[in-house]
Amino acid sequence: MKKIHIIIGIMVIAGIGLIIQASGDMSTYGTFEEAQLSGKKVKIVGTLARDKEMTYNPEVDANFFSFYLTDENGKTEQVIYHKEKPRDFELSEKIVLTGQMHDGTFRATDILLKCPSKYKDEELKMKS
Repeated sequence: MKKIHIIIGIMVIAGIGLIIQASGDMSTYGTFEEAQLSGKKVKIVGTLARDKEMTYNPEVDANFFSFYLTDENGKTEQVIYHKEKPRDFELSEKIVLTGQMHDGTFRATDILLKCPSKYKDEELKMKS
């Protein structure tokens, strides 16, 4: 076999491996109810339930953050995140969680925040 055939074969196998790895981490957008029913990893868009308790004490455990989120269907559930609390978390307009339901709580593996202040200030400047 020629060296070029071996190199092309390795590249094809590596490409297939990357595609399989990337597809394994794909999750769909859903709600807490859908996450409970499926048991699979989902992304949930919602807002912080400001009337519920938020727990983060970095002196005790910097990798434990708990809060309540209300999804787009209006259902509120407790969320546990085993990383430090994101900066400006309380200021976020929308929160996108990635994770799955486990024993009645949503275990988040990733949190994305949409903070409106920067963009609203820029919009006001552009309209002026």
